Amino acid sequence: MRTTVFVCLALMARAAVAEPDAATLRELLAKPILAPGTPDAEVRAYADARVVRMPAVADAAAWEKEADRLRRAVLDRVVFRGVPAAWREAPANVAWGDAIQGGPGYSIRKLRYEALPGLWIPALLYVPDHVQGRVPVMLNVNGHDANGKAAKYKQIRCINMAKRGMLALNLEWLGMGQLKTKGFEHRRMNQLDLCGTSGLAVFYLAMQRGLDVLVAHENTDPGRVGVAGLSGGGWQTIILSALDTRVTLANPVAGYSSLRTRLEKMSDLGDSEQTPVDMATIADYDHLTAMRAPRATLLTYNAKDDCCFAADHALPPLLDAARPIYQLFGAESRLRWHVNHEPGNHNFERDNREALYRTIGAEFFASASGTAGAPFDATEIPSDDEVKSAEELHVELPAENADFHSLAVAAAASLPRDAELPADRTAAVEWQRVGRPRLVEVTRLPRLDVTPEKVASHEASGAKVTSWKLRCGDGWTIPAVEITQGEPLGTAIVLADKGKVEAGETVSRLLGQGLRVVAVDPFYFGESKIHDRDWLCALLVSTVGGRPLGIESGQVAAVARWLAEEHAGAPVALVATGPRTSLIALVAAAAEDRAIQSVELNEPLGSLKEVVRGDMLVDAAPELFCFGLLEQFDLPQLVALVAPRKVTLRDIDGAARTDLAPAKRAYAAWGIEHDPLR
Repeated sequence: MRTTVFVCLALMARAAVAEPDAATLRELLAKPILAPGTPDAEVRAYADARVVRMPAVADAAAWEKEADRLRRAVLDRVVFRGVPAAWREAPANVAWGDAIQGGPGYSIRKLRYEALPGLWIPALLYVPDHVQGRVPVMLNVNGHDANGKAAKYKQIRCINMAKRGMLALNLEWLGMGQLKTKGFEHRRMNQLDLCGTSGLAVFYLAMQRGLDVLVAHENTDPGRVGVAGLSGGGWQTIILSALDTRVTLANPVAGYSSLRTRLEKMSDLGDSEQTPVDMATIADYDHLTAMRAPRATLLTYNAKDDCCFAADHALPPLLDAARPIYQLFGAESRLRWHVNHEPGNHNFERDNREALYRTIGAEFFASASGTAGAPFDATEIPSDDEVKSAEELHVELPAENADFHSLAVAAAASLPRDAELPADRTAAVEWQRVGRPRLVEVTRLPRLDVTPEKVASHEASGAKVTSWKLRCGDGWTIPAVEITQGEPLGTAIVLADKGKVEAGETVSRLLGQGLRVVAVDPFYFGESKIHDRDWLCALLVSTVGGRPLGIESGQVAAVARWLAEEHAGAPVALVATGPRTSLIALVAAAAEDRAIQSVELNEPLGSLKEVVRGDMLVDAAPELFCFGLLEQFDLPQLVALVAPRKVTLRDIDGAARTDLAPAKRAYAAWGIEHDPLR
């Protein structure tokens, strides 16, 4: 009773004090605290410290053992992580189509093959007219070119191979050419990641099944199997040829650099598939290059590349890593490199193609003559007038072809796997005991300590305003603005999707309730926003073993512990506005069961399935795509991890209310009458 009277009197006294108006609050919250570039520098330092380095090996046998270990680890723990057995074990079903006339000496056979059940890839096989016996073969992959398999430079490459007596398979790439559809946009692969199924597997299986088709051809010489491609095709080339030892010659063209190089040259950061979850904890791209040894490899880069992976910065670190390994095998001559100067831009034009033809001659025709018994000539055979239109090269596909989005919708339907909430207090205690460590693991939530640095303190409109730099752990600095009026009754940490500068209305309301308000911008929000390749930097966090959601929630939990210690006995509440920071606050409270006493979420998601149902892209909200989170927990399960502490959900529409309705049962199990939606 005395506490109630005290609170009422305190609030009455506070009502007589003028609160800062909205304009004043915005000005207070917008004043910069961090030095320019701080978030960018910190995320690069975080990633650089965690990218695995090349190991020291004494001899070829030791490297072969290490390379085998790396292949298994990358395939099992990255490429095929969480992938259904039906995907990995499915045969390469092939539907052969018509053969069309190519040009002098070759024809083109249309086909499609199933990369995984229900997902078909269109392709073209260039076949010499008089192919006999076993011949060299080349898998030709393409990058971010809307023309896909119809790209002129790619057609000419395939034509030249066929005219030299080779089989050349021209694959369509996901999101390009015939597969240039909304559902194959690369940033949608992360919808699968959220469901605990590696989105990277779709890319890899599309390549691997194409290689299966090519190797299975009756005229294929299994000792002479090559892969080549530009840009995203160069990335495909190194991924496939490092992990699949059937590839005896690889020519990635302007397709990749090491992740450590990318931290210095941010223009090299590419789409989601190039920065897959956890890969850099096992192998960087310099490892993948070295894993080619002693098989033939031609690294092609462009001197004036206007896109990415320019020769001067991308090539040297890869050679530094791979050359010593090739030397261990006495195979230095099988590691080649070519730098294109004319035109020197992002290309796979004639000069680069002839570099490939020379390598093909040296590796595949070294002890034999070329076609018709003539010495192998690497000069390109003019074929421009044989290039065909996309319509001529069109391959029929099923009306309903699976894609990233449809696969994610199917995967999400039965998640989370253990959705049933506990029915009584005993079950709830055990459920939290088991569930909380699982949440920490899936989000990789770090336990951080705060080292505060007071930046400034002053009075404004009757309020005391203190700006803080909060050092979280040894790698992150969080800007915070603390505002108090009179003697606070408790503390509220405020975070918002639009950053603390837009949280003025919430801050004003909480000040009116007699609370100390600490508005913060955790990683990736507001003043902590990354300014250079922002969402790609968030993916960097994941590829080096962290999770954006875990870092953000860990920072918020650390701030709560600091405030609880600073103001002993005063409860700490989390108040978030927006679907992204609401998830961050909920995860922080679920993991931190002591310092955080209550949670208020404004405009939260109703379910993580909204990410999939709403067909969201990872660049819009990287933390919502935390690998495997939906497999383990949805929002009602996260609320249950917070209970019996109160979670209040506000500004929720009809569909979200339906998704969140089970959250009430989390409190019934504790014998508490609380409806989070009321």
